[in-house]
Amino acid sequence: MATRIVVVDDHRLVRAGIVALLEDIPEVEIVGEASDGTQALKTIAELEPDLLILDLSMPEMSGFEVLERIHETHPRVKVIILSMHDSAEHVHRALKLGASGYLLKDVLPDELVLAIDAIKKGRTWLSSAISKTVIDGYLGRNGEEGALSPLTERQNQVLKMIAEGQSTKQISGHLNLSVKTIETYRAQIMEKLDIHDIAGLVRYAIRQGIVPL
Repeated sequence: MATRIVVVDDHRLVRAGIVALLEDIPEVEIVGEASDGTQALKTIAELEPDLLILDLSMPEMSGFEVLERIHETHPRVKVIILSMHDSAEHVHRALKLGASGYLLKDVLPDELVLAIDAIKKGRTWLSSAISKTVIDGYLGRNGEEGALSPLTERQNQVLKMIAEGQSTKQISGHLNLSVKTIETYRAQIMEKLDIHDIAGLVRYAIRQGIVPL
């Protein structure tokens, strides 16, 4: 089955280049384009794509805002950030907000193709041009205090509520999200942490200081 993609960038020439590249790839279908965040959210709601290729610097609504909204309302839509910004701050923030990949705009076309294939298989892809320090910091491999959590901000919020004993329905009401969305978050948390029962999630939350003893 083809991966259905929406491309979001405020530069028409950049969008055209991405679309032209992807149109020649088997099992990829470009189903929509958007030039700003507002249009992107509307397009996603209408088309329900599998993957979004998203710029960060856009008028009206930044890519970060779009990413956060998508992760809350359409958690099954994967997002690749395609940006000129290569700072650790930008990369970390995007990943914490739920991005599945982060590539720089000077990336070789072949790497974009590889990223799409990896993300389709459930993996995360970071541009080879991003420094090892950035990657290690995100994965928490440096062993330093304050290494980033593998969970997004919203996933950590849901985990905290689960560990506090709140039901799916209660969490849904507090966050103003559907029960189905909360169930999706719970499944994502269990998959990322490789913990598959509530008791295990509670123990993890206590160890990480997310909830007190």
